[in-house]
Amino acid sequence: MRHPHPPSPERSAELRRRFAEEARSERPDLAGLCLLVGAQADGTLDDAGLDAAQMELDRLAGQLPFRPGSPEAWAAAVRDLLGERCGFHGVAADYQRLESSLLHEVLRRRRGLPIMLSVVWLEVARRAGAPVYGVALPGHFVIGFGPETGPGPGSQEGRVLADPFDGGRVLSGNDAEVLVAGATGAGLRASMLEPAAPLDVVARVLNNIRAWAAARPERSDVGLWAIELALLLPAHAARLRYERARLLVQRGEFTTGAGELEAYAEVVAAVDETVAEQVRGEARAARAMLN
Repeated sequence: MRHPHPPSPERSAELRRRFAEEARSERPDLAGLCLLVGAQADGTLDDAGLDAAQMELDRLAGQLPFRPGSPEAWAAAVRDLLGERCGFHGVAADYQRLESSLLHEVLRRRRGLPIMLSVVWLEVARRAGAPVYGVALPGHFVIGFGPETGPGPGSQEGRVLADPFDGGRVLSGNDAEVLVAGATGAGLRASMLEPAAPLDVVARVLNNIRAWAAARPERSDVGLWAIELALLLPAHAARLRYERARLLVQRGEFTTGAGELEAYAEVVAAVDETVAEQVRGEARAARAMLN
């Protein structure tokens, strides 16, 4: 990133307040939440920058043709604009860059991870009135055009899938099966094609950031704020609290980390005393670091 320094503690607290408020709203704004994630990573992204990113999505949407017609026509129109004219796409090297998970940087670079390029496709197409939704295939996020549900269980009638990472290529035949098999070695199930809710998309974005940071111990600060934002989502895995506690210990915050390990152990004890005692042992080890 051009300016990787984090925001001030006061700015960070404000961003988290706004993130939690938006995540709990009746209709969470996917682009807004992703931009708040970006502002947590990049201290130079101020409110004017957040507004500019939203306006860029509006500008791109304004370049789409008026109601092109069928799902196939929508998919082709968005591909022609974003993939071909604007050059949004991804390459393997993007997986090594934090900015590939930050919406404002993806809008600037026109490169990113599959899920963040999909957010661009979703937000631009949605603004233009397209029937569009995200599809969280394992290991590779894509988008769908058409009705969110078919006439029967698992039916894809009238729906078209497209891959923004590949410039918006329309998936045909067994392309989705190949993507899933490449990521998991397993087959495609109908449930994998269900529309992804905005908060599920944001949770997956944060999971990608946490994975990026976990591979870089020197960037534990990034992992910590990504966990803390995930904890602000209305629904989150309880294990995130354990992950946060361990990361605090890793960062040398032994007393705070130990206290959170002990609190997590009390929760786990209700279902698995053996695991709870293991976590208490980690807490004791953390406190011993102070001696």
